[in-house]
Amino acid sequence: MTIQLNEFLESRKQRIEEAMPEYIEQLHAPKTLKEAMNYSLAAGGKRIRPILVLALLHTYKQPEDAGIATACAVEMLHTYSLIHDDLPAMDNDDLRRGKPTNHKVFGEAMAILAGDGLLTQSFSLIVNDTHPSAENKIRVVSELVQAAGAEGMVGGQVADMEGEAKSLTLDELQYIHENKTAKLLGFSIISGAILAGAPEEDVEKLRQYAYHLGIAFQIRDDILDIEGNQETIGKPVGSDTTNEKTTYPSILTMQGAKAKLNDHIDYAKAALNSISVPSGLLVQICDMIAERDH
Repeated sequence: MTIQLNEFLESRKQRIEEAMPEYIEQLHAPKTLKEAMNYSLAAGGKRIRPILVLALLHTYKQPEDAGIATACAVEMLHTYSLIHDDLPAMDNDDLRRGKPTNHKVFGEAMAILAGDGLLTQSFSLIVNDTHPSAENKIRVVSELVQAAGAEGMVGGQVADMEGEAKSLTLDELQYIHENKTAKLLGFSIISGAILAGAPEEDVEKLRQYAYHLGIAFQIRDDILDIEGNQETIGKPVGSDTTNEKTTYPSILTMQGAKAKLNDHIDYAKAALNSISVPSGLLVQICDMIAERDH
């Protein structure tokens, strides 16, 4: 029997949200720091990155317990990036997921440190996980370094900042979003495949799936920044225009951006055609990302 997507999303989301505060509570750290870390972790969100880790284990019929630590790790790392992105020195946002941003509640210094704490804790979760082999831990950590560091998310954020108030080419915009968004989302897929013991031929196909899904995710973000509902999204719409950022709709028109989104979704689905296991859940996730409203 094929699991329904909504059932999978809700049950795994709940499991992640129950596990993350337990990891934070175990830390021998100042109370205020743990409160600031937990504040942003508990702010909600789609949890698509950790859910993707568990979706790969589910797809390969492996115990999802083997992916809980890595799933929480990627969500902690993602949350750190949001805390730092919201800072006055970066995007200077007052709201995140419908709540005051971390620095508005705890101050800039504590927000920076809360992000730092989440970043380093994410690697600790993977290293101290008792489920994977030592070899797979090294592979997963290596994938995370590539996805989150200077050659991935951090580099993409720099390019995004330097691109403000400039007219970027489509290739330049693609570089930003490939690194700022797609690589970390792709890490969730590849780490899940590694932990599930997927054949190497499948892993390479899943890299293609991950790439196209990540770009589609960002294009949808750009569209929602114009057409979305502020209450549903949980942050002000139109921030890209306010910050003078080039987006897919600004280069391709809204119609062109939607066509490009559909192209990447089609490419992502095509990459799943030749993996060694049924991929119905992963296909459903494609459609969910293409149609999401927040």
